[in-house]
Amino acid sequence: MQRLTNEIIQFFQSHNFVIVSTIDPDGTPHSSCKGIVEITPKGRIYLLDLYRGKTFENLKQNPNISITAVDEHKFKGYCLKGRARIAQKDRLNPRIIGIWENKLTSRITHRFLKNIRGEKGHPLHPEALLPKPTYLIVMEAEKIVDLTPKHLK
Repeated sequence: MQRLTNEIIQFFQSHNFVIVSTIDPDGTPHSSCKGIVEITPKGRIYLLDLYRGKTFENLKQNPNISITAVDEHKFKGYCLKGRARIAQKDRLNPRIIGIWENKLTSRITHRFLKNIRGEKGHPLHPEALLPKPTYLIVMEAEKIVDLTPKHLK
Protein backbone atom coordinates (compact mmCIF):
# COMPACT_ATOMS: atom_id res chain seq x y z
CA MET A 1 0.00 0.00 0.00
CA GLN A 2 1.03 3.58 -0.63
CA ARG A 3 1.26 5.70 2.54
CA LEU A 4 -0.78 8.91 2.43
CA THR A 5 0.32 12.23 3.89
CA ASN A 6 -1.87 14.18 6.30
CA GLU A 7 -2.34 16.80 3.57
CA ILE A 8 -3.77 14.23 1.15
CA ILE A 9 -5.97 12.65 3.85
CA GLN A 10 -7.36 16.04 4.88
CA PHE A 11 -7.93 17.00 1.25
CA PHE A 12 -10.06 13.92 0.58
CA GLN A 13 -11.87 14.20 3.93
CA SER A 14 -12.86 17.78 3.11
CA HIS A 15 -14.99 16.54 0.19
CA ASN A 16 -18.50 15.14 0.62
CA PHE A 17 -17.88 12.73 -2.24
CA VAL A 18 -15.22 11.57 -4.67
CA ILE A 19 -15.33 10.34 -8.26
CA VAL A 20 -14.71 6.59 -8.31
CA SER A 21 -13.58 5.02 -11.58
CA THR A 22 -13.65 1.30 -12.37
CA ILE A 23 -13.36 -0.70 -15.58
CA ASP A 24 -16.44 -2.02 -17.40
CA PRO A 25 -16.32 -5.54 -18.93
CA ASP A 26 -15.70 -3.97 -22.37
CA GLY A 27 -12.58 -2.21 -21.01
CA THR A 28 -14.05 1.29 -20.89
CA PRO A 29 -14.00 3.46 -17.75
CA HIS A 30 -17.06 3.81 -15.54
CA SER A 31 -17.23 6.74 -13.10
CA SER A 32 -19.61 7.38 -10.23
CA CYS A 33 -19.85 9.42 -7.03
CA LYS A 34 -19.17 7.73 -3.70
CA GLY A 35 -18.74 8.95 -0.14
CA ILE A 36 -15.52 8.34 1.76
CA VAL A 37 -16.19 6.70 5.10
CA GLU A 38 -12.58 6.62 6.27
CA ILE A 39 -9.10 7.11 4.84
CA THR A 40 -6.01 5.92 6.72
CA PRO A 41 -2.34 6.99 6.60
CA LYS A 42 -1.45 3.46 5.48
CA GLY A 43 -3.44 4.02 2.27
CA ARG A 44 -6.63 2.13 3.00
CA ILE A 45 -9.83 3.89 1.93
CA TYR A 46 -13.36 2.82 2.87
CA LEU A 47 -15.97 3.94 0.34
CA LEU A 48 -19.73 3.81 0.64
CA ASP A 49 -21.60 2.15 -2.22
CA LEU A 50 -25.34 1.77 -1.73
CA TYR A 51 -26.84 0.43 -4.91
CA ARG A 52 -24.94 -2.68 -6.10
CA GLY A 53 -24.76 -1.10 -9.54
CA LYS A 54 -22.01 -0.88 -12.16
CA THR A 55 -19.21 -0.12 -9.69
CA PHE A 56 -20.10 -3.19 -7.63
CA GLU A 57 -20.32 -5.43 -10.71
CA ASN A 58 -17.09 -4.05 -12.18
CA LEU A 59 -15.11 -4.65 -8.98
CA LYS A 60 -16.26 -8.27 -8.85
CA GLN A 61 -14.55 -8.78 -12.25
CA ASN A 62 -11.65 -6.33 -12.03
CA PRO A 63 -10.29 -4.87 -8.76
CA ASN A 64 -8.57 -1.87 -10.39
CA ILE A 65 -9.97 1.41 -9.12
CA SER A 66 -9.16 5.09 -8.83
CA ILE A 67 -10.68 7.85 -6.74
CA THR A 68 -10.41 11.51 -7.65
CA ALA A 69 -11.18 14.73 -5.80
CA VAL A 70 -10.57 18.28 -6.98
CA ASP A 71 -10.88 21.74 -5.50
CA GLU A 72 -11.71 24.03 -8.39
CA HIS A 73 -11.18 27.18 -6.33
CA LYS A 74 -7.66 26.19 -5.21
CA PHE A 75 -6.83 24.55 -8.56
CA LYS A 76 -5.72 21.44 -6.70
CA GLY A 77 -6.58 17.78 -6.81
CA TYR A 78 -5.45 14.20 -6.31
CA CYS A 79 -6.17 10.85 -7.86
CA LEU A 80 -5.45 7.68 -5.88
CA LYS A 81 -5.04 4.51 -7.92
CA GLY A 82 -5.12 1.00 -6.53
CA ARG A 83 -7.08 -2.16 -6.03
CA ALA A 84 -10.34 -2.72 -4.18
CA ARG A 85 -12.52 -5.43 -2.75
CA ILE A 86 -16.12 -5.63 -1.59
CA ALA A 87 -16.49 -6.03 2.19
CA GLN A 88 -19.89 -7.17 3.46
CA LYS A 89 -21.24 -5.16 6.39
CA ASP A 90 -21.21 -8.11 8.80
CA ARG A 91 -17.45 -8.45 8.26
CA LEU A 92 -16.68 -4.80 8.96
CA ASN A 93 -15.60 -3.25 12.21
CA PRO A 94 -18.71 -1.61 13.75
CA ARG A 95 -16.59 1.54 14.19
CA ILE A 96 -16.51 1.99 10.39
CA ILE A 97 -20.32 1.74 10.16
CA GLY A 98 -20.58 4.27 13.01
CA ILE A 99 -18.33 6.71 11.14
CA TRP A 100 -20.62 6.57 8.10
CA GLU A 101 -23.76 7.03 10.21
CA ASN A 102 -22.22 10.10 11.88
CA LYS A 103 -21.25 11.57 8.49
CA LEU A 104 -24.76 10.99 7.17
CA THR A 105 -26.28 12.77 10.18
CA SER A 106 -23.88 15.67 9.66
CA ARG A 107 -24.78 15.95 5.96
CA ILE A 108 -28.52 15.96 6.71
CA THR A 109 -28.01 18.64 9.37
CA HIS A 110 -25.86 20.74 7.03
CA ARG A 111 -28.47 20.57 4.24
CA PHE A 112 -31.26 21.42 6.71
CA LEU A 113 -29.38 24.49 7.99
CA LYS A 114 -28.69 25.69 4.44
CA ASN A 115 -32.40 25.35 3.64
CA ILE A 116 -33.28 27.41 6.72
CA ARG A 117 -30.85 30.13 5.58
CA GLY A 118 -32.62 30.19 2.23
CA GLU A 119 -29.87 28.42 0.29
CA LYS A 120 -32.33 26.08 -1.33
CA GLY A 121 -30.90 23.04 -3.01
CA HIS A 122 -32.81 19.85 -3.61
CA PRO A 123 -36.44 20.14 -2.39
CA LEU A 124 -36.14 16.83 -0.51
CA HIS A 125 -33.43 15.66 1.86
CA PRO A 126 -31.80 13.04 -0.39
CA GLU A 127 -29.47 11.76 2.34
CA ALA A 128 -32.46 10.81 4.48
CA LEU A 129 -33.78 8.67 1.62
CA LEU A 130 -30.57 6.68 1.08
CA PRO A 131 -30.76 2.93 1.73
CA LYS A 132 -28.76 1.45 4.59
CA PRO A 133 -25.33 0.22 3.50
CA THR A 134 -24.93 -3.55 3.20
CA TYR A 135 -21.29 -3.45 2.13
CA LEU A 136 -18.37 -1.07 1.63
CA ILE A 137 -15.65 -0.85 -0.96
CA VAL A 138 -12.23 -1.25 0.65
CA MET A 139 -9.49 0.25 -1.51
CA GLU A 140 -5.75 -0.03 -1.05
CA ALA A 141 -3.94 2.90 -2.66
CA GLU A 142 -0.91 1.96 -4.74
CA LYS A 143 -0.20 5.26 -6.50
CA ILE A 144 -0.82 8.96 -5.82
CA VAL A 145 -1.30 11.34 -8.75
CA ASP A 146 -1.07 15.04 -7.89
CA LEU A 147 -3.41 16.81 -10.33
CA THR A 148 -2.15 20.30 -9.48
CA PRO A 149 -0.47 21.85 -12.53
CA LYS A 150 3.32 21.89 -12.04
CA HIS A 151 3.60 25.65 -12.53
CA LEU A 152 1.19 26.22 -9.60
CA LYS A 153 3.01 24.06 -7.03
